[in-house]
Amino acid sequence: MRKVDPERQQAKRRQILEAAGDCFARRGFHAATTAEICAAAGMSPGNLFHYFPSKNAIIEALAEEEWRDTAAYFAAIDDDPSDPLEVVLSFLDVVMVFASDRSYSRLALEVAAETLRNPVVCASVAAGDTEMRDGLAALLRKAAARGQIDPELDPVQSANWIAALIDGVFSRLALDTGFDPAREAPMLRRVVGRFLAKPGRGA
Repeated sequence: MRKVDPERQQAKRRQILEAAGDCFARRGFHAATTAEICAAAGMSPGNLFHYFPSKNAIIEALAEEEWRDTAAYFAAIDDDPSDPLEVVLSFLDVVMVFASDRSYSRLALEVAAETLRNPVVCASVAAGDTEMRDGLAALLRKAAARGQIDPELDPVQSANWIAALIDGVFSRLALDTGFDPAREAPMLRRVVGRFLAKPGRGA
């Protein structure tokens, strides 16, 4: 019996997910076909189904990957950053870089819509959202302790509103073809900075 090569398996899964992500970004989850994904990945249906039993399984894997990437981002942040407010604002810069990638933003909107139909996708998206909001709230507590932001702001509520602004960025992209995340990134920094600032002190 031939031994399983974990690295090769992982590379094949990555190849399929990247091809599927491109197809879904162009055509949407439900318009894109398995045949199109196979063609983009350069493999037969039998080979693809060896790694993912269905198109839904691919969609669910993409959502889970996003959750794990979010968790990894916040896990990599230093436990005691010297400038926690800047870490929050830098995260917004990262979000706007991803939003500038039209394929990524279209895929993000597809995933968001899929949460209404697929409980597995919903669970992964909710887990990623929790990781993000918890990570932001922890940074805001540290920023308040360092005197960087208004200490009267509730860190959990503030993190929720920052998350809502991030959601709004992707919704705006769906509605306004002239919205340029790269151009708007400094304004998002300014809005959040002023929202968090101590009374009488802008950002």
